[in-house]
Amino acid sequence: MKPLRVLMLSDVYFPRVNGVSTSIETFRHCLLKHAVETTVIAPRYGSEPDEDGIVRIAGRPVPRDPEDRIVSWRALRIAAQRLAPAHDLVHVQTPFLAHYAGVAAARKQGLPCVLTYHTLFEEYLQHYIPFAPGRGLRALARRISRSQCEAVDAVIVPSSAMRDRLADYGVRSPMQVLPTGIPLARFDQRDDGAFRKRHDLPLFAPLGLFVGRVAHEKNIGFLLQVTRHLMRSHPDFILLIAGEGPARESLSREAKAAGIASNVRFIGYIDREHELPQCYASADVFMFSSRTETQGLVLIEAMACGLPVVALAEMGTRDILNSNRGALTPAAEIETFAQAVASLIDNPERRRQLSVEAREYSLEWSDAAMAARLADLYRACLPAEAGAQSPIR
Repeated sequence: MKPLRVLMLSDVYFPRVNGVSTSIETFRHCLLKHAVETTVIAPRYGSEPDEDGIVRIAGRPVPRDPEDRIVSWRALRIAAQRLAPAHDLVHVQTPFLAHYAGVAAARKQGLPCVLTYHTLFEEYLQHYIPFAPGRGLRALARRISRSQCEAVDAVIVPSSAMRDRLADYGVRSPMQVLPTGIPLARFDQRDDGAFRKRHDLPLFAPLGLFVGRVAHEKNIGFLLQVTRHLMRSHPDFILLIAGEGPARESLSREAKAAGIASNVRFIGYIDREHELPQCYASADVFMFSSRTETQGLVLIEAMACGLPVVALAEMGTRDILNSNRGALTPAAEIETFAQAVASLIDNPERRRQLSVEAREYSLEWSDAAMAARLADLYRACLPAEAGAQSPIR
């Protein structure tokens, strides 16, 4: 099989931890097994060491969200134009400066260009520009999304809900649902109590876990209210929040005001390679209430560790949760959600049953399987493959 060289561009990447970074990292390593080599152009956050296949562009902190970076447009554009001729295809991962630099470089070199639409910005913008009219922001987000999707040869979406939303926007470019896979071996963990000891968590208290960016759009305030309700019957219940983000301080204040601060623990970012799987394994229930998620990778990660999930089945998470395997999907009501969590805390046998289901179900979401599909999609976009049947639907 002829090797394929893909230039990826993103406005975000590790050490910034989020779903986009995880997706890029997961795919680029697995694609090597399918004769696909990648070069990633991404921001420089500090003094990251040089790494093969990663080109860093200097940037400055984003106002109101200092974890992210705005890179130099000139440096980004020059890097994309310089690197594109050595590649067969351009893959844009984010809709900011990286999108425009990637599309421009692809068009100049006559290369196919694909886009992964990771984030539903229609739902996100109102949290970050609160002073602007909500209706106008949503209309603007739809218009920009439609324009960007129409500027590329194919659009990859992580869930069927995202595909349907883009179709509602009027996007007519070919779209394929292709979730990010999970490195299952990494999450094959059992709990030995070590994680709880290291983080000063009660060894035998019921532990609910949220993993993800601590941002307003994740609807974590809902989980705080669920925790308050649970404490009536389970006063030792702990909600553990693993991650960082702009909503942490306000959520901490909210927990104090609700009188549940001692039952809510924020532990910030943890190492994905070793600490995160142990974190999942240490919990009793994974709790997730985001209503704008495009996929919900953390749900599969939790399931791969055998952790039962209680989550809202909305937007992208429906593709994972609609099987009703390894998870409970209560209505978006505090009391109903709390009852679902309590039903697992109080019934160890039911918890074990869901744990077995979760592990088995996670096998269907492996990184190897998803990378094979992405490699096929890339090759279908190449001019030499124009006569072949495209996998894009």
